Amino acid sequence: MKTLKRILSLILTLITVFSVCSFAFAESATGFTDEDFLRTKGQDIVNRKGEKIQLKGVNLGAWMIWEDWLCPYEESLDHYTVLEILTERFGEEKAYELMDTYMDNWITEYDLDEIKSMGFNCVRVPFWFRNFYYDDKGRKILDENGEWDFSRLDWVISECAEREIYVVLDMHGAVGYQSDAPHNGKKGECGLYDDTEQGERYRELTDELWTAIASRYKDEPAVAMYDLLNEPMCDVDAGEIERRINNEMIYTRLYDTVRKVDDRHIITMECIWTAIALPQAWLKGWDNVVFQVHFYNNSNFIFNLFAWFTKFIYADVPMMMGEFYPHQQTTWENCFNTLNDANYSWFLWTYKATGHGMWESDWCIKGSKDGFHRADVRTDSYEEIARKWGECIRTENGFQDTGHYDKNVKAYL
Repeated sequence: MKTLKRILSLILTLITVFSVCSFAFAESATGFTDEDFLRTKGQDIVNRKGEKIQLKGVNLGAWMIWEDWLCPYEESLDHYTVLEILTERFGEEKAYELMDTYMDNWITEYDLDEIKSMGFNCVRVPFWFRNFYYDDKGRKILDENGEWDFSRLDWVISECAEREIYVVLDMHGAVGYQSDAPHNGKKGECGLYDDTEQGERYRELTDELWTAIASRYKDEPAVAMYDLLNEPMCDVDAGEIERRINNEMIYTRLYDTVRKVDDRHIITMECIWTAIALPQAWLKGWDNVVFQVHFYNNSNFIFNLFAWFTKFIYADVPMMMGEFYPHQQTTWENCFNTLNDANYSWFLWTYKATGHGMWESDWCIKGSKDGFHRADVRTDSYEEIARKWGECIRTENGFQDTGHYDKNVKAYL
C-alpha cells in the first residue's frame, strides 16, 4: 500500500512539475519582454541584448485614417469630409459608431496572423487626431470609464506584442494638419505651423496627444518608435527654406514634448521630400532617433541616389523607408537590394485596399474588386453603411491576394 502511495505521489509530482513548466513555456514562447526594447546604436537599430534588428514591415493604411482610393466608399472624399457628412446626417454619436464599425472590421486578428505568417516583423499604424478628439478644439473621446479612449491603439499593440510584431505609431494627421495633402485627414488645410493664436492652439493639442500616447506606452517594448508627423509640409506651395524652417520648428517641439515623459523609445522624423529636409541630429541634441524617408519616384538610379545620399548626409542615425512604391522604371528587386545593402528598415505601402484595381495591384498585398461593398455616405441609410462597413470588409470575406507578396516581397523576408 505504501509503495502504491509513493508511486501515486510521484506521478502527481511529475504532473505538477510538467504543468508548471508547460505554463512557463507557454508564457515565454510568445510575446515581447523588456529585452526586446529597441534603441539606436550608431546607424543600427538594436534590442537590449545588442542584437541588430532590421524592421521589415507593412503599413496598416486605410484603417484608422482613410483615403478614398483605398477605402470602400464612393466619391473622392477625405476622411474629414466623410465624417462631417455622417455627422450632419446621423449625429456625432452615430457617425463615430459607423467609424468604429469600419475599424472593427478592416483590421482584425486574422490580418495580424497573416502579417506574422508572411514574415513581417513590424507594422506602421497611421492614425489621426480625430481618433481621439471629436474636433480640433480638444473635446476628447472618452471610454466607458470616462477616461481618454486609446483602446484602438491598446488593442493593436497588445495583439502585435503577442505575435512578436513591433509597432510604429504614426501620427498621420495632427491637429490643425501638417500638410495640404488629403492623406493627413483634410485636403488643403495646413494650420499646424501658423504663427497665430489658432496655430499655437493646434500645436498645444498635438503636444497633448503625443504626451498622452508616450506616457501610456513608455514601458511597452512592442512599440518600436513614435513617428511624430507623417510627411510634414507635403503638397504645400512653399520653398525648401520654408519647409526646413517649419519642419525643424515642429520636430524640435514634438521631440521635447515626448522626451519629457519617455526617454526610452526611438523617435522617428521624416525627411520629406529632399535629403536636406532635416537638421543634423547631433547638432540638435536629438538622441535615439531614426530619420525616415518615403519614396515614390520613377527610376532605379534616382531611388539608389536618393537612398545612399540621404544615408551619407545623416551618417550618425539609422535610416528607415517608411513608405515606398516603385513607379514606372523602378523595380522591386532594385528597391529591396538597395534598402538591404544600405541598412534601411522598410515598410510597404500598404497591407490592404479596396477598389480601383486593387485586387491585382502592387500597392497592396490584399485587395478587393472595384464596386465591392462601397458605401455612398451621402445617400445610403445608416443601416446600409453599417452593413457595407461590417463583416463584409474583413479580409477573409472577399479580399484576395494580389500576387504582390509572392511575386515581389517574399524573397526579401
